[in-house]
Amino acid sequence: MRDGARTRERICAEALALFARKGVDGATVRDIAQAVGVSEGALYRHFRSKEEIAREIFATRYAALARDVLEIGMSRDGLEARIGALARRFTGLFDNEPALFAFLLVNQHQHLGEVSGAAAENPVEALRTVFAEAMARHEIEPGDADLLAAMALGLVVQPAVFRIYGRLTGSLGQHAPQITRALMATLRPT
Repeated sequence: MRDGARTRERICAEALALFARKGVDGATVRDIAQAVGVSEGALYRHFRSKEEIAREIFATRYAALARDVLEIGMSRDGLEARIGALARRFTGLFDNEPALFAFLLVNQHQHLGEVSGAAAENPVEALRTVFAEAMARHEIEPGDADLLAAMALGLVVQPAVFRIYGRLTGSLGQHAPQITRALMATLRPT
């Protein structure tokens, strides 16, 4: 990786931590430059604004999550194994990368209009694609894949919100088995 690319990635990493803590509006270019250990001028050689940094962080990290969802969800494993792996991926994101989870959650509405509808770039579309494929494989009953994606995300995101506000304790990952069972009950209601 070239020095410029490394610096750009360091800028994104430090900005992500600041954005998660202070919000995009609360963090300044000066804050980001100081955290990276570069001058504001050097930062501006890589990005035109903190908003551009926020857009890049959102787009690249959101697309990476979408690719993970597709890879897990389209594997040849059984449905319950795939759903469990997806639950662990989302809870693991919360537990292992809390700044990224918070940033994506808080900033999604601001940036979703700029995100492609392609499943490889959008985790919501990726999840919808996974459920549509499960319907095509006759693993779940035919239905509305968008509604299933919305309900599945609610089963993952709402416990994370409860964890943030102290209503749940411990790691979110410890709840992955119960979240998996709830997801399976949603996908295969009796």
